[in-house]
Amino acid sequence: MAMIDLAEPGAAIGYRGPVRRFARRAARGRAFPVAVVCAVILVGWYLAAVFMNWQTETEKLARAGDYTTGQAISATWSAERPVLPAPYQIVAEIYKTTVDVRPTSPRSLIFHAWVTLSSTFLGFVIGSALGMVLAIGILYSRTLDKSLMPWIITSQTIPILAIAPMIIVVLNSIGVSGLLPKAFISTYLSFFPVTVGMVKGLRSPDRMLVDLMRTYSAGPLKTLLKLRLPASMPFLFTSMKIAIAAALVGAIVGELPTGAQGGLGTRLLAGSYYGQTIQIWSALITAAVMAGVLVWAVGLVERAVLARSGGRP
Repeated sequence: MAMIDLAEPGAAIGYRGPVRRFARRAARGRAFPVAVVCAVILVGWYLAAVFMNWQTETEKLARAGDYTTGQAISATWSAERPVLPAPYQIVAEIYKTTVDVRPTSPRSLIFHAWVTLSSTFLGFVIGSALGMVLAIGILYSRTLDKSLMPWIITSQTIPILAIAPMIIVVLNSIGVSGLLPKAFISTYLSFFPVTVGMVKGLRSPDRMLVDLMRTYSAGPLKTLLKLRLPASMPFLFTSMKIAIAAALVGAIVGELPTGAQGGLGTRLLAGSYYGQTIQIWSALITAAVMAGVLVWAVGLVERAVLARSGGRP
């Protein structure tokens, strides 16, 4: 039998080495732990679906005759109106409402996601701009710092479910309807983390650096532009990741009392009215995926800005 040249490309060690290296990198990185957690959640979800739907489905099978345990488990995973739908039912519903219908149709999940995304983005932009302006004002005004900051913190103790209908009613009474009321609710939730993070970031430069700017005869504006704003960028983008997720929540909550014809909130409300739990869960999963994508997009902008400004990408 000919001996295998271990140094030859494609031999045992050379062939298995890259596979082993890839496995070691995956184990050391984030992919493997995330995959394990997702697998555990998936298995737990299927077991919970069996437990939650067992009584209803076994009663149906009992009326039809004898049944086996396997038939009962299968029935809990394929119920038409389950208490807790199985994951594959949610995936099938998302596929049906995104691929099998036109994106502009009110039955399309893409249509509802776009309506929610529009108010989310508008509220996030307004909230971020408002938060940055308030942070700069608090930085340079002791009066605003002592008087306004406590009220900003107190504003977040008000339940959004209580204040959202009030905002909708007040704005409708003065003729403001459609996208803006929902955007204002998103603004209400998103401006707070940006304000707090920006204040922290603007105050982060060392005192010696601020004194150095003064020795160069730099006024407050130049100190702000050349020192404080660049130093606040990591704080700002971290706050914006929180703010954009909060803006999405605000947009969905704002759709609940409006009776709007579109949006994930409307989708959730319609599902609860008609007992369509699969529809409810598909809207929830879509909202979660949207939040993850939005946070990821802010992270991309953060890396680009920090890399361009000389910070750590």
